Amino acid sequence: MTASTGMPAERVGALEPSDISCRNTAALALTIVRDGVITGEGPTAKGRVHFSRALDADDAAWCARILTATAVEHQPVSRAEAEALFEINDAAAERSDDGRFDDLLAKAVVHHAASASGLPVPSRTVALSPDTAIESWAPTKAVGVDIEVLEWIASQMRGKHRSNRTLMRMVATIVGAAALPLSQLPNVFDIGM
Repeated sequence: MTASTGMPAERVGALEPSDISCRNTAALALTIVRDGVITGEGPTAKGRVHFSRALDADDAAWCARILTATAVEHQPVSRAEAEALFEINDAAAERSDDGRFDDLLAKAVVHHAASASGLPVPSRTVALSPDTAIESWAPTKAVGVDIEVLEWIASQMRGKHRSNRTLMRMVATIVGAAALPLSQLPNVFDIGM
């Protein structure tokens, strides 16, 4: 245990991008960010004022560094990483990150969905960059998009107080391109875009 955080030393070290060895350790590191968002304490809040249930620009930057660590740079975003991002999204009642986390969440989830469907995706550094438009690489037609993956995304978004408009728009575009009636994806999300 480290004296400053009360966390096992290996969990604190797991946050450093150089210590991320695979997508599983990246997902673990994202859960540490989630815990910091929930409590306002821990290694992600060290040396700064951080309120519980708040997500700020530093938290979004932690997530971006973790997701683009050298060891995972050329691998698709995993479901575990995407789930951890959804958990961070759910944990944050307040936001002061100028939309960076929402952008990162949408891009990471679509990166996972496309790759899980066997579609080509760019490297994480390109795909997740705030300077890269999601429309420049994300699928815009449903040919080859796995419906199970879309249903999983829908289940993650269903009933949430905070919606991600970019992600909702991308899923709606893919579903629409497939010419599927929304009834095939019951209760996908509130279409109140």
